Amino acid sequence: MSAAAARAPFPAELPRAVETRVRSGEVELAVRTWGAPNARPPLVLVHGYPDTQATWEPVIGRLAGERFIITYDVRGAGASSAPARTSGYALPRLVDDLLAVLDAIVPKQAVHLVGHDWGSIQSWEAVTAPELRARFLSFTSIAGPCLDHAGHFLREHSLREVGIQVAKSWYVTLFQLPGTEQIWRLIGPRWNALSQRLEGVPATSGDRTLDGPRGIGMYRANFVPRLARPRQRTTDVPIQLLVPTRDHFASPHLADDTSRWAPYTVRRDVFAGHWLHVSHPDVVARAIAKFTTDIDAARAPRCARSGPLAGKLAVITGAGSGIGRATTFELVEHGATVVAADVDLAAATVTAELGVLLGGTVHAEHVDVADPQAMAEFAARVARDYGVPDIVINNAGIGAAGGFLATSAEEWDRVLAINLGGVVTGCRLFARQMVAEALPGHIINVSSAAAFAPSKSLSAYATSKAAVLMLSECLRADLARHGIRVGALCPGFIATAITTTTRFAGDDSEREQRRRRTVDRLYRRRGLTADDAARAIVDAILHDRPLSLVGGEAHALRWLQRGSPRLARLLARLELPGGR
Repeated sequence: MSAAAARAPFPAELPRAVETRVRSGEVELAVRTWGAPNARPPLVLVHGYPDTQATWEPVIGRLAGERFIITYDVRGAGASSAPARTSGYALPRLVDDLLAVLDAIVPKQAVHLVGHDWGSIQSWEAVTAPELRARFLSFTSIAGPCLDHAGHFLREHSLREVGIQVAKSWYVTLFQLPGTEQIWRLIGPRWNALSQRLEGVPATSGDRTLDGPRGIGMYRANFVPRLARPRQRTTDVPIQLLVPTRDHFASPHLADDTSRWAPYTVRRDVFAGHWLHVSHPDVVARAIAKFTTDIDAARAPRCARSGPLAGKLAVITGAGSGIGRATTFELVEHGATVVAADVDLAAATVTAELGVLLGGTVHAEHVDVADPQAMAEFAARVARDYGVPDIVINNAGIGAAGGFLATSAEEWDRVLAINLGGVVTGCRLFARQMVAEALPGHIINVSSAAAFAPSKSLSAYATSKAAVLMLSECLRADLARHGIRVGALCPGFIATAITTTTRFAGDDSEREQRRRRTVDRLYRRRGLTADDAARAIVDAILHDRPLSLVGGEAHALRWLQRGSPRLARLLARLELPGGR
């Protein structure tokens, strides 16, 4: 399947299931299969607590016809029988159930495995067992960590991160207490309404009065032993993490160290709650389809470099030089894969080649940000060839100086089309992609310290950059409901190629060149570099900063604007360096 096909809408009609029962030790499991066996490896979906296999139906309806699909009610849930003792819910017994289903339905065949919540927890137990490696081609984990990995997390992470997880897991302690099964007598018949209120989606499993108390056995049989004495559980099975960022029960930080235990790991954060396969079945189905298809085609998952941005895809415009090139390198050093775009493809290619020499993955692309149609084609190409970006940096821009009356209408149009229009178009196109995929992405728009202070010689440039700053503030408010964070960078006097290409309206060629040299010399003496801006951009991404100022002059101009606007207006009358 092509990347484009993987993102196409799936049919939502649920095919007819074939039901059977499989014996596993003391219990009998209710199993359903969907579709007919074909040349593609089967897909096994394991549900969580307090669900049944019916919870997967929204996803199954969207994968109908793609693969032979297997689901089953885990022991103690739905139409499956329950063990007599709590020890019957221990992780080895749950793995035995999975193997019994595989042996009965697809004997000796390797499968793609997907698990949610407790379905993911028990699937981790299976894929980290060396003797079972041959049975699994891949594993997609949704909102359910390996308990051993969680045990190491509690010992090694910060008190803040551990505290967040402990607060989310309050019910785990509650379930260790005798008599808590009776809670389900109250909430069981109301489970649909409760899940609707908590997650905004209806439960697919109905009344949980009987299964809820049974499933508590999984908590009692496994949590204390595994968290108290975590094992070293590793695997070379390719792993896909779908991490809901609005999960009420599991912190996204639980997934931070997964590549330590599973080197072939890709992570995708989803702006959704715990039951994202119910609330966002299209997103989950597309992710499963793309990941499993890549594995079948012997395309290994994008193995993340180490770093806080490992596995993230970033798009940068104006990446052929200056801040764009430096930011490409900084993102690579932090683990990201980068699409470096520029109107000068040769320059973007050099950036990509240098990024590769640093050990990163960088792709060069051509785009003219002033051309909305070209930008639309570029955004579609990025989604098709590389995926929806996690990070977008709208950096492309040009310099323009000169008095207002000397600046032609054509020059105004050019400055606004590139400096403002390119940012508007980039934000719109890529934000739409992020929203469609429930991706909690990050957009950084490069403005300027000139946005804070008027200048008689920078009317076009300062206006465009002030508009970028205000646009960023507006988008931060607007896109927050989709989990998309937006920030602006306002650098001061940074020595980049923009100083040698700035147009000085009203000057002849000789005078324009002289002024460019003067400005460039002064900027270089200042000592502020593109690397400083690049570090500020990555810092803004990592810490979600709404505004990043680079250089003392940027701070001073902002203070001047806020604290003494009258003085700012007087200073605006001064001529730029190298003036008449």
